[in-house]
Amino acid sequence: HMMISTARGVFERFSGTVDADENNPTAAKVNVQIETASINTRDEKRDGHLRSPDFFDSENFPYMTFVSKRVEQIDGENGKLIGDLTIKDVTREVVLNFEYAGQSKSPWGTTSAGFSAETKINRKDWNLNWNVALETGGWLVADEVKIHIDLELVKTVEQPAEATATA
Repeated sequence: HMMISTARGVFERFSGTVDADENNPTAAKVNVQIETASINTRDEKRDGHLRSPDFFDSENFPYMTFVSKRVEQIDGENGKLIGDLTIKDVTREVVLNFEYAGQSKSPWGTTSAGFSAETKINRKDWNLNWNVALETGGWLVADEVKIHIDLELVKTVEQPAEATATA
């Protein structure tokens, strides 16, 4: 931010599914939907600008999405999740480098798995082009955006359909 610091933010509303098989992790399918209006950088004026047509245009593009294409396993804990990131009306492939943190069972019987993932994108690749030149040289907004994700997945089990019979 302004070539001297980093502006950090989070998207507070999102949903998604992961369809995975513990015995075949490279076959996992990930689908995520993020509400663009839920951006929170702890600066209301900046957040409003990010929601505007200059950036996410949340009124016309209420969601950004990520849909996985494939998973490449590097070792038992690390891999790459490759998929399509759509922001506004632009879809481009991205590579998320992820780390598997392990599994745990809660006292309530649910099983969870932890992951973290990171990547860097150039915002201009998604037509997020707005910027202002600074008096001191350089630009107000950097082109590179670092994305960091911490995720806890809770395992759900599909229940078989109940069979009913009539006589």
